[in-house]
Amino acid sequence: MASDVSLPPEASTYSRFITMQFMGTERPWLNLYGIRVRPIAAFGSVSSKPFVDPALIHRCLPDELLFEVFTRMTPYTLGRAACVCRKWRYTIRNPSLWRSACLKTWQLSGPTANYQIVQSVYDGSWKKMWVHRPRIRMDGLYVSRNTYIRVGVAEWKVTNPVHVVCYYRYLRFYPNGKFLYKQISSQKVKEVARCMNFRTSRADCVYKGDYGLDGDLIKAAILYPGVRRTLLRIHLRLRGTTVGANNRLDLLKLVTTGVDESELNDPDDDMLGVVEGWGEDETHNPDVPAISHKRGLTPFVFVPFEEVETSVLNLPVDKMDYYVTG
Repeated sequence: MASDVSLPPEASTYSRFITMQFMGTERPWLNLYGIRVRPIAAFGSVSSKPFVDPALIHRCLPDELLFEVFTRMTPYTLGRAACVCRKWRYTIRNPSLWRSACLKTWQLSGPTANYQIVQSVYDGSWKKMWVHRPRIRMDGLYVSRNTYIRVGVAEWKVTNPVHVVCYYRYLRFYPNGKFLYKQISSQKVKEVARCMNFRTSRADCVYKGDYGLDGDLIKAAILYPGVRRTLLRIHLRLRGTTVGANNRLDLLKLVTTGVDESELNDPDDDMLGVVEGWGEDETHNPDVPAISHKRGLTPFVFVPFEEVETSVLNLPVDKMDYYVTG
């Protein structure tokens, strides 16, 4: 038999007091939300022991010497070294490494102009400037492969031979505004790489010229020696297959023109200064007319020095066609 049991009023008052006390309890740990607290390892745990780098090179080589090694690397080698480990990646982020590379690459612009460009265009990041600003690569050769068809001599009116002629153009640039040019039909890139320097002889047919970089446009000029001086003017556009690659040169214009002997005081004069203000098809020697070449304008492909021995440009012409167009 159920019966209603009534509680005394003191009991109900006590229960309300307990509820109110629980709801109003302070929780100080809630104030720690959003605050990063560094944990403290317990005594004797693994985290409290001093950190020992497992890499032998880091235990034997101080950080100062490791940084000196990085300062003697090329920027492309630095990019590969940054993929080795986290410590190397953080060390290679040092702006001084990329500042020296940028000042050496764009030394024609001058230090003042380079500092202004990195602050106004690239947010003060030398590495960002190195990656995104157009620059000429100097750790290899730019190679242009050109082909044309030449009709041979018919024999006994039976065969009509056709010859496929293949020739190459090579460019090597230097930071001081000089470059080397060579045009050859038989030598391979691994053979040409050995003679593309300023110590080469005239028998190698390597010519020295001057160039200037304005944005992604390159203007270059070469003086051919001989009885009638001929000036070769080259206009190029710099681009890359990926960001920062700068591994292609589009040949926009190739002009041969005459130059007056009175304009050449010294064979080592700046050829760009000689042709400054000239028209596109202007010549200063009536015996050497200005000729704008419309053929043989295949883009240049960059080949690093460490890849000249294994480049596909060393293959025979019939096998090379599978890899190289033009």
